[in-house]
Amino acid sequence: MSLYKDAPKILEAFKTGKGVAWGDHDKDLFEGTERLFKPAYEANLVSSWIPALDNGNVEKALKKGGLKVADIGCGHGVSTILMAKAYPNSKFYGFDNHAGSIEYARNKAKAEGLDEDRIHFEIASATNYPSDDYDLIAFFDCLHDMEDPIGAAAYALKALKSEGTLMLVEPFANIKFEDNLNLLGRLLYAASTMVCVPASLSKNGPALGAQTGEPGMSQVVKSAGFKRFRRAAETSLNIVYEAKS
Repeated sequence: MSLYKDAPKILEAFKTGKGVAWGDHDKDLFEGTERLFKPAYEANLVSSWIPALDNGNVEKALKKGGLKVADIGCGHGVSTILMAKAYPNSKFYGFDNHAGSIEYARNKAKAEGLDEDRIHFEIASATNYPSDDYDLIAFFDCLHDMEDPIGAAAYALKALKSEGTLMLVEPFANIKFEDNLNLLGRLLYAASTMVCVPASLSKNGPALGAQTGEPGMSQVVKSAGFKRFRRAAETSLNIVYEAKS
């Protein structure tokens, strides 16, 4: 629905190539994105994605407590809140440059009974949030949208502890273009054309798009300075990548 409302802006972006910033879309996009991704996060984030990281060591440490986790581009905070509720002994930080989404996330966390001792939301970009030696930094379906994905990954590397873990959750994409010409690919290419690519172009970014796939994400992460990169888990809708220094 938001994309119908945004049609004039998108048409202008097609003509000029200047893109449309995330925050310049109709507000329905923010709610729509939350509703699109939330079921997959609820079904997989705690049950299989986090357990797949570093041979289960990340999950063990989160349960033990004392870890600091940053959720970059957190939007309405669905992923941040799910992790905070699942691992009450660790501290979670959600960062996003969209003020309206951060306000929504703060209110949602309060409604869920989570106080500042367990979860904190702050307006910040992917390259200027407090770099406080995090144990885990996560990007949920957002790194490919960014104006400087390599810079965002490089900043995460500096913000992580030496043995910290980077988790990238990206839309599912096969390596070969022709293998993405299916029902899921139709949805993801369409959404990417209307949202992801224009968002990156609005800041003169590389416009990776939602179907970047494993080779593209590997190149981004390794260009940022990470030495180890692997596919940790996948579902029909997402691929989870793990990177370490």
